[in-house]
Amino acid sequence: MGKKNSKYVSRQPDEKGIIHWSDEENQVWHDLVKRQLEIIPGKACDEYMEGLRLLDMPHDRIPQLHEINQVLEETTGWQVAQVPALIPFDEFFRLLANKQFPVATFIRTREEFDYLQEPDIFHEIFGHCPLLTNPAFAHFTHQYGKLGYAASPKERVYLARLYWFTVEFGLLKTQQGLRIYGGGILSSPGETRYALESDTPERKPLKPLDALRTPYRIDIMQPIYYTINDVNELFEIADMDIMAMVEEAMELGLFEPKFPPKPKDAA
Repeated sequence: MGKKNSKYVSRQPDEKGIIHWSDEENQVWHDLVKRQLEIIPGKACDEYMEGLRLLDMPHDRIPQLHEINQVLEETTGWQVAQVPALIPFDEFFRLLANKQFPVATFIRTREEFDYLQEPDIFHEIFGHCPLLTNPAFAHFTHQYGKLGYAASPKERVYLARLYWFTVEFGLLKTQQGLRIYGGGILSSPGETRYALESDTPERKPLKPLDALRTPYRIDIMQPIYYTINDVNELFEIADMDIMAMVEEAMELGLFEPKFPPKPKDAA
């Protein structure tokens, strides 16, 4: 969601809605998917793995958006929408409020294979779309979009933290142990391991008010993760008075950051 300029340019579909990816771009997709599929079994939550099965994405090429849309439409009524590399908050929330998940149609280069700060098509399709087949996750994302679209710029900054600690970096406590449902983790091999296996981060039960007050940085491994016990908890959170919590969070102020300030010369 865009503040700075992107060096990436989204590819435009042709008149039939098909995006023509290069062999190298398809190969990057293949290599990213192959690597992540080796890591996520036993780490991703069951609902994500089921969504992956339903989407049945190609491994040898980047999927076309209509292929994803067909499954999302049948499961939860969602769609993905082709967008430029970075979009304003207003457009981001408008799309979510209309059950459209924005997908920037570019894929990272080899130089940024392990990590890039901007969400590319691998992050959006592989990281997020499997869970958009899940009713609770889809409902939460829809409600979040509607709230964000009506919110003030200051309120949106607080709302962004709730999204960060659920949709992007959420963990699930299951009887089999901790599992991942956040797409920011599931599209990053390093964070997939770190989130579950490292002793460094804190892991706390999610209280929406706490998440709204927790600062984060996008360019580091997360120092704190919030956990829920069941994906269906997202139904309950979505139907809480989140904007009243945003007001309360504004009055209480932010928690102390659990990370050092960003270096001055950082982009």
